[in-house]
Amino acid sequence: MEMVKDLLINLISSSLVSNVVLSQFLGLCPFLGVSKKTNTALGMGTAVIFVITLASAVAGVIYKFVLQRFHIEYLQTIVFILVIAALVQFVEMFLRKVIPSLYQALGVYLPLITTNCAVLGVALTNVQKEYGILTGIVNGFATAVGFTIAIVILAGIREKMEHNDIPESFKGMPTVLLTAGLMAIAFCGFSGLL
Repeated sequence: MEMVKDLLINLISSSLVSNVVLSQFLGLCPFLGVSKKTNTALGMGTAVIFVITLASAVAGVIYKFVLQRFHIEYLQTIVFILVIAALVQFVEMFLRKVIPSLYQALGVYLPLITTNCAVLGVALTNVQKEYGILTGIVNGFATAVGFTIAIVILAGIREKMEHNDIPESFKGMPTVLLTAGLMAIAFCGFSGLL
């Protein structure tokens, strides 16, 4: 029962309280770039959930059973990047075959998941906090859900802002950055949750 409680706290903490985008400022490139339409943002969030969760599992297993066993922990960053790159290639091939419209909508941002610092950040955080494999997977899933929540909320706000009368100097990215900053402040309210 204690483990379930710890996993639930980790789930809430990683997705809301310590949101990877709005409190740790990781993964800002796809957060700002793919958040123009809600459908695209949801597709990107789903792909990130898949990649981060799977990367957390594979990286945890490789770290525990290969890197630690042979005392080559110093290779963790290189190994994690290779794991993430392989997973992103798998997601890209899957989307190209199964959902070509989403593949086209994500465009250049899909390969950018490989260099998304949030994905690598989760794998490294799992190692630094000495999470077990299950806890690391839950942390990865929760972090990716938090990313998805943030990107979908921003996309929804951006869709609504298209119909507003905004001064010329604030159109485009200045308004998006202000909105993201206000979202970050709003997510600070979750800090009292735990």
